[in-house]
Amino acid sequence: MHAVRDLRVLLRLRDFRSLLAARLLSQAADGVFQVALAAFVVFSPEKQTSPAAVASAMAILLLPYSLLGPFTGVLLDRWRRRQVLLYGNLLRTLLAMGTAALIVSGVPDWLFYASALSVTAVNRFVLAGLSAALPRVVDGEEQLVMANSLAPTAGTLAATAGGGLAFAVRLAGSDVDAYVVLLAAFLYFCSALTALRMAPQLLGPDPARLQPHVREALLSTVRGLVDGLRHLAERRTPARALIAVTVIRFCYGALTIMVLMLCRYSWSSTESEGLALLGITVAVSGAGFFTAAVVTPWAVARLTAFGWIGCCAAMGAVLVPSLGLFFAPGPMLAAAFVLGLGTQGTKISTDTIVQSSVDDAFRGRVFALYDVLFNAAFVGAAGVAALMLSPDGRSAALLGVVTVLYAGVTVALVRFRRG
Repeated sequence: MHAVRDLRVLLRLRDFRSLLAARLLSQAADGVFQVALAAFVVFSPEKQTSPAAVASAMAILLLPYSLLGPFTGVLLDRWRRRQVLLYGNLLRTLLAMGTAALIVSGVPDWLFYASALSVTAVNRFVLAGLSAALPRVVDGEEQLVMANSLAPTAGTLAATAGGGLAFAVRLAGSDVDAYVVLLAAFLYFCSALTALRMAPQLLGPDPARLQPHVREALLSTVRGLVDGLRHLAERRTPARALIAVTVIRFCYGALTIMVLMLCRYSWSSTESEGLALLGITVAVSGAGFFTAAVVTPWAVARLTAFGWIGCCAAMGAVLVPSLGLFFAPGPMLAAAFVLGLGTQGTKISTDTIVQSSVDDAFRGRVFALYDVLFNAAFVGAAGVAALMLSPDGRSAALLGVVTVLYAGVTVALVRFRRG
C-alpha cells in the first residue's frame, strides 16, 4: 500500500511522468531487443548455433555496460540529458532498423553483431541519463528516495514485459526475427517522442557549472578507478564480498549458457518448443530473483550478510551436481529458481556490505568497479562455457567446475567469519 501511495504522489508531477514514460518505453524496447537477439542467435531454424555464438551474443549484451559504464558520467555532465534521451533513442531507432535489415539480408554474422553491439552501447548512455535526470523532476529528498525506489523497479518490469512480448511474437510464427527487432525500434522511437514533452534544459546539467576538459575528466575517471582498487585492497570486508559476488555471478552465467543450449538441442524437437522452454526457465529464475528481494532482509538479519552469501553459495554447491547432472528440464527448473534466489540474494547482500563498509568518498568509484566486475563475470562465464560445452549443451565437467567454485566461496566465507 505504501508503494501505491508513493506512486500516486509522484505521478502528480508532470515532468516525473514524462521521464518515467521515457524510461518505461526505453526499457521495454531493451527487453524486446535482447530477446530478439537471443532468439535470432540461438533459435533461428537456419542456424546451427554453437556455444561460441551464444557467448558472442552475451558479450554484445553486457560488454558495453562493463567497458563504458565508468565513463558515461564524463559525457553526461557535458550534454543536456534531455537531448541524450531524445537523440540516443532516435539513434537506437535507426540502428535497430539497420539490424533488422541485416537479419533479412543474411549478412555475415560479424556485421550483425557489430550492429547489435552499437544498439546496446548507446543504451548505457540512455540509462545513465535517466538516473542522472531523476533529481530534476521531483521535489525534495523524500520524493527522490521514493523515485529511486519506484522508477528503476518499474523499468525492470517494463523490460520484463518487453521480453515477454518479444517471446509471444517470436512464438507466433517462424522467420519473424526482423519484425521483433522492428518492434524494438518502434518503442525506441516512442521513447524519443516522449522526451520532447520535457524542456531541453529541464534535466540538466547546469550550463554555468565549470567542467574540466574531456581528456582531463577521462583520465580522472581512470585514476578514480585505480584509487577505488587501492581502497578495496585496504579493506578486507568489501573486497571479499565483491570477490564472492563475482564468482557466484560467473557460476550463474555459465549455467545460463548451458540451459540455453539444452533448450535449443536437448529438450526440444523444434525451435519454437525450445524457445518456449527458455521462456519458462527465465520466468522461473526471475521468480527466484523476486523471492530473494523478499527473503534476503530477513536472512541477513539472522545470519549476517556474509552468512547469507555463504548459504547462497552452499545451495549452489549442493544443487548443481544433485539436479544438474540429470540434464533434464524438471530438475533444471528447480535449480534455476534456487540459483536465481541465491544469485540475487548475494547481490543484495553485497550491495549492503559495500554501502556500509566503504568510505563515502570512495563509494561511487567502488560501485563503478562493482558494475564492471558483475557484468564481466557473466561475459567471462560465457566464454568458458563455450570452450567446455558439447554441441547439445551437456557438460559434466562444466558442472564440476561450477560446483567447486560454489563450494570454494562457501568454505572461504566460513573461514572469514570464524577469523
